[in-house]
Amino acid sequence: MKKKKIISVLAAVLTVSFCAAGCGLVSKNENIAAGMAAIQALDYDSAIASFEAAKEADENPRLLYRGEGLAYMGKTQYTDAAAAFETALSYSDGRVDDMDYDINYYLATAYYKQGETDKAVSAYNAIIALRPEERDAYYLRGVIYTESGRIEEALADFDKTISLNTRDYDRLIDIYCVLDENGYKESGQEYLQGAMESGTKYMTNYEKGRISYYLEDYENARNYLEKARDEEGYEAVLFLGKTYETLGDYNYAISVYNTFVDSGQESPQVLNQMGLCKLQMKDYQGALEAFQRAMNIEGNGMMQVLKMNEVVAYEKLEEYKKASVLLDSYLKTYPDDEEAKREYEFLKTR
Repeated sequence: MKKKKIISVLAAVLTVSFCAAGCGLVSKNENIAAGMAAIQALDYDSAIASFEAAKEADENPRLLYRGEGLAYMGKTQYTDAAAAFETALSYSDGRVDDMDYDINYYLATAYYKQGETDKAVSAYNAIIALRPEERDAYYLRGVIYTESGRIEEALADFDKTISLNTRDYDRLIDIYCVLDENGYKESGQEYLQGAMESGTKYMTNYEKGRISYYLEDYENARNYLEKARDEEGYEAVLFLGKTYETLGDYNYAISVYNTFVDSGQESPQVLNQMGLCKLQMKDYQGALEAFQRAMNIEGNGMMQVLKMNEVVAYEKLEEYKKASVLLDSYLKTYPDDEEAKREYEFLKTR
C-alpha cells in the first residue's frame, strides 16, 4: 500500500474538524483561526507564520501546536509535524477528549510517513487502550502490520475491525486491497468470500458487484453492477466499466463511461478511468483529453492522480519536453512522490 493511501483513510476517520481551531474561539484565537484557514487554502508557509504569531499572542497552545503539525504535514516535514503533535498532546489537561484522539491519529501518520512504524503502532496502541472499540485504529494498525510482514497480527486487527461492524463492506474491501497489494491476496479474498457466504441480505447491488469483482467473479460483478448503475451514481459506473475492461471489452467500457459523462454527470473519477482505459487502447490523445477534462472540474479531490496521468499521456505521445515541464511542476506541489522523482530523472535524458 503506498503511503499516500493511509492519509486518505485518515482523513475519513478524524473526529475533530478544522473548525475546532476556530469556531466559537475566533476572538481568543484569531491567529490560530487564520492559520487553519491558510491550511485549508494549502498555504502552509502562511499557516506556520500565523501559528508563530499565535505563540506570541499566548493563544491556546494545544490548538496552535496541532495546527502547526498539520501545516508541517502539508509541507511533508514529518519530523517537525511529529514534534508539534507531541507538544500539542503535552498540553492536555489529563482529561482525554476527542481532540486527543484526533492528534494521536495525526501523530501516528507523521511517524508512519517517516518510516517510524513502531512509533506509529504505539500511537494506535494508545488510542485502543483508551477506546477498545476504536475500529479505525485497529484497521490502521493492521495496515502497518501488513506492510511490515507481521501478518498474524494484521489479521487479528482486521478480524477485530470487521467484528465491530460486520456490515461495513467498504472497510472490508479496503482490507482486501491492503492484503492484495502486500502479497496476501488469498487472505483478503477469504474475508470477501466469508461476507458473501454469510448472506447478501444487507448488501446493495453495488456492494455485491464490487465484492464479486475483487473475487474475480466478473460475470456476477457485471450483472450486479448493471443493476446498480442507476442506483449508486458514478461509483457503480466506475466499477462496471472496470469490469468490462477486465473482461477485455474496452470499447463497451468506454461506452459506459461516455454514457455517464454525456448525461451531464461529469465525474473526475469516471473521466480518469476513461483516460486509463484509452491508454490501454493506445488512444493517447483521447486519454489526455479525458484527464484534462477531469482536471477542469473544480474541487475534484484527485488532482495529484490526474496531473501524474497527464504526464504519462504526454510521454506516450512522445512529447517528452512537455511531460518534463509538467512533472517538474508536479514535484513542486508533491515533493514526497519518490516514483515521480525517478520518472523526472528519466525524462531529463529524453
